[in-house]
Amino acid sequence: MPRSVDFIFDFGSPNAYLSHKVLPQIAARTGATVNLIPCLLGGIFKLSNNQSPMAAFASVKGKMEYENLETRRFIERHGLSKFSLNPHFPVNTLQIMRGLVAARFAGVGDVYLEAVLVAMWETGQKMDDPGVIVTVLNAAGLDGNALMAATQDAEVKAVLMQNTGAAVARGAFGIPTFFVGNEMFFGKDRLWQVEEALAGLPA
Repeated sequence: MPRSVDFIFDFGSPNAYLSHKVLPQIAARTGATVNLIPCLLGGIFKLSNNQSPMAAFASVKGKMEYENLETRRFIERHGLSKFSLNPHFPVNTLQIMRGLVAARFAGVGDVYLEAVLVAMWETGQKMDDPGVIVTVLNAAGLDGNALMAATQDAEVKAVLMQNTGAAVARGAFGIPTFFVGNEMFFGKDRLWQVEEALAGLPA
């Protein structure tokens, strides 16, 4: 069986963006493929009785400051200077996550993924505004109106819901989560463990 890592993903997580930028290097070094699985972070939180770090650690002295420090270290280590915290954060990602599923059905998933990631975490667009979403997609050479219309398709909605439920059933409680076989790893700071796990699989 080819080496692969399942990447539980939602555009709303800045750490998912950062992980997405680093995973191709890991895949190249290990000969692995990355299977990005669209899920709803809010749905994962609800099903696992979890909450965002901003809510969970708001009252813990120094906790969020340290998380921000670790993020800066990660950015510097990997040269991710284009990253910028979205000024509209947190962004409701339901439409753009359904859009990713719809774009995959249409055969333009990779272009869609990159366009929305840039808009979310590099240029700071308000990606829960339908007009903004359509403008971003059109600028990437996609049919923004058609993709947004497709977000209402029952099959698109079902895929996103099924992916989310399946991720929680496997043990996911947040994003980014990674699975190498049955082994789960949570957070961008575990990517070195993901690489070790992939390297340890038969070629």
